[in-house]
Amino acid sequence: MNTDRPLDGVTSIKLKLGVLVGASVLAGVLVAAIGDGAGVPWWTSLPVTAGAAVAVTQWLARGMTSPLREMTAAARRMAAGDYGQRVATSSSDEVGELARAFNAMAADLAGADLERRRLVATVSHELRTPLTAQRALLENLVDGVTTPDRATLESALAQAERLSALVEDLLDLSRVDAGVAPLTLAPVRVESLLARAVDEASVAARPVRLRHRVSPPDLTVTGDAARLAQLVANLVDNAVRHSPAHGDVRLDARADEGGRWVLEVRDDGPGIPAADAERVFERFGTGADAAGGTGLGLAIVRWVCELHGGRVEVVPTPAGTTGATLRVTLPTAPSDRRPSHVREELAASNVTVPPTTPEPVMTATPSAPAVPYGGGAGPVDGAVARLWPEPDGRPRIGVVAAGLGIGLLGALTWVDRNIGLVTSLVMLATGALMWVVARHRRDPWTVAGGVVAALLALVPTLRDAEGVVVLSVLAGVAVAAAALTRAHGFLAIVTSWAAWPLSALRGLPLLGRTLTATSRVGALWPVVRTVAVSALVLVVFGGLFATGDAVFGSWASALVPDLGWDSIVVRGFTFVLLSGVALTGAYLALNPPQVDAVVLPERRRARPVWEWAVPVGLVLALFVGFLVAQAAALFGGDAYLRRTTGLTHAEYVHQGFGQLTVATALTVLVITTTLRVASRESARDRLVLRALLGGLGLATLAVVVSALSRMSLYQDAFGYTVLRVFVDGFELWLGAVVVLLLIGVLRLSWRWVPRAVLVAGAVFTLGFAAMNPDAWVANRNIDRYEAGRTLDLLYLSSLSADAAPAIADRLPRDVVRCVAAYAPVSSLWGDAGPGPDDWLSWNLGRSRAVTAFDGVGPQPGSAPDSCAAVMTDELRR
Repeated sequence: MNTDRPLDGVTSIKLKLGVLVGASVLAGVLVAAIGDGAGVPWWTSLPVTAGAAVAVTQWLARGMTSPLREMTAAARRMAAGDYGQRVATSSSDEVGELARAFNAMAADLAGADLERRRLVATVSHELRTPLTAQRALLENLVDGVTTPDRATLESALAQAERLSALVEDLLDLSRVDAGVAPLTLAPVRVESLLARAVDEASVAARPVRLRHRVSPPDLTVTGDAARLAQLVANLVDNAVRHSPAHGDVRLDARADEGGRWVLEVRDDGPGIPAADAERVFERFGTGADAAGGTGLGLAIVRWVCELHGGRVEVVPTPAGTTGATLRVTLPTAPSDRRPSHVREELAASNVTVPPTTPEPVMTATPSAPAVPYGGGAGPVDGAVARLWPEPDGRPRIGVVAAGLGIGLLGALTWVDRNIGLVTSLVMLATGALMWVVARHRRDPWTVAGGVVAALLALVPTLRDAEGVVVLSVLAGVAVAAAALTRAHGFLAIVTSWAAWPLSALRGLPLLGRTLTATSRVGALWPVVRTVAVSALVLVVFGGLFATGDAVFGSWASALVPDLGWDSIVVRGFTFVLLSGVALTGAYLALNPPQVDAVVLPERRRARPVWEWAVPVGLVLALFVGFLVAQAAALFGGDAYLRRTTGLTHAEYVHQGFGQLTVATALTVLVITTTLRVASRESARDRLVLRALLGGLGLATLAVVVSALSRMSLYQDAFGYTVLRVFVDGFELWLGAVVVLLLIGVLRLSWRWVPRAVLVAGAVFTLGFAAMNPDAWVANRNIDRYEAGRTLDLLYLSSLSADAAPAIADRLPRDVVRCVAAYAPVSSLWGDAGPGPDDWLSWNLGRSRAVTAFDGVGPQPGSAPDSCAAVMTDELRR
């Protein structure tokens, strides 16, 4: 099987597509099953499974689409005049047939181009000789050097006749090309036809004997007399020119079977080699002995034969003899319809045939368009190339090796370890690779984004809370993508986020070129083989020594990770995932897309102010009504709330926080949409825009304050949670977005707003991680406990290790012992248990938790019976 074109042997494009889909689905299902059996997390298994399906699709589809790409590239080069292009034709399906037809077309075009060049060269040569002679003769006559006697005039006449013969041949050739040679069929007596041709040829100066014979003598056929006379004249002229002096030229005509007749013309010349038997009938296809001809006569003979539905051929010369024999076979009663290929030429030429004029109509050839058909990129390829150019497509062996190295580092160190130092190291290594290859790494926005992303990459080393770590990783990816692509607008920033995973598809051609280039690196594969052999030696001998000596075995266990089947699968998935993330990030940095070109289509701005002012005014009125209701509840007190709603103040403030958050987010959408559609041409338009959107923004900020106040009152009444703190922060961030939009509205300049919003989100994430939300929540709940409120110990025991110091320092020791005992694995204690992590999985939160709970007592999951009464969600002092 051809690994470059694995499906070439399949004879149907439909069957190929079926194999492609089936193999991709099978690969995805197989990889997913292996990952599920080994317990691979879904967030690792899902992208690896999708990558496996895409890889199989890319490999199988390479042979399906490469001929089409080759034909596209070849067609563009052919449009520029390079007719030597050919494409691979190894496929057996419809695409392969198309490729073979394309090659045949290219060969025909190359032949036509060659004939055109020969035409120019031959016609120039043939015209130059008689014209030069005539010019010299006329100059001599004008200067008086030569007298206008009979010999001089006969010489001038001979040159003129030569020019006339060449022009006649060229006109006949133009009839062949244009297909403007209708047949006028009538009975033709072959004896008279040959006799007239012999008589005309006998007046030539060349001393050659011409003889003709017809069998039967009264043979009469149907045909175009003028064209048949042209055919015989060219055959006789060709034979006379190639015969030696005093040689014989014989014309034999006879009736044949099947309603045909045959004409054979023989000469005593050198003959026609077998290799030239077909070429002599081509235009300007003269043999080795041109004998002064233009090379058009026999081409015209073949054309006349085709018009009559016949053929002309070279009869092989018997061994030991000389001379050439040309045989013409024609029907005795041809059809008055042209052959199909002549009709097609006429239709393609689009030439109008005059009904009475026998000469072709000469029309100007329209100039070729500036960009010929096939000369540009296809619509899809062109759009992709414009949006996502690849200015530097050189193979990147070092980048691929670095990406694979990052994946290998993660596969060896991430599995069976908690999130910690090695997590940050892998993320920073990926960022460093992206920074090294980044095309815009000196841009201030890119530099700032890189610094923020690096700070976010440190969070896994500092915090144990999974929510904080995941939020920081996502924020770092978002900031890095926007920084590398230098995105400005909201849509451009979102597109930059999508560009990272899409780099897996866009970068496949570059990856393929890089892998192909590795075969040209002489030392690469020897190094790979050396590493493989060395690994094999280490496994074999290391295993023998480890099982033969306990001390050596303990050392090996500490150095070598667990290599059970499940561990190998998990490490393999991790390797593929992290390598893919590193390589796609590197490609995004190397060839960032033009994300700022992704914009919504322009639309007509609403010229009447009321078109947008009315809906915005209604939204503003609703906000004002809501704020009035808030003021009534605030100043009316609990009695007013109970009388009007039947709710307590705590129940009231809890009831609408989610709705207020959604309303704030929708207000941001209303403001951005209004800025897109509202007209700003006149000062009045701008004033109304500032007034309405400014009022809406201020009302939204008041709603934000109300929402935060509601949440604060609710948490004070029912306790604090990490989720509620996060929602508080999210609401604050929405308020910051509204403030940024207000500034943009007042300045009527908001190109900077999307970047500012992204920076605000990154700052919020860093602040959220810096405040240590789990510890902050623990401290606030313990404050409530110390103030006489209830304490939810069950919730405290579910917090991450980040909360351990606050719990250990502020609660009684017996309570701390119970909290630690009820703490689930990977929570306060972590997977490593009460002992410290190794240096690769070191984490500040877990390290402080181990120190805080040192000597407390029971390990997690081993709670004593006495803790049953303590561990409750309503513990009081």
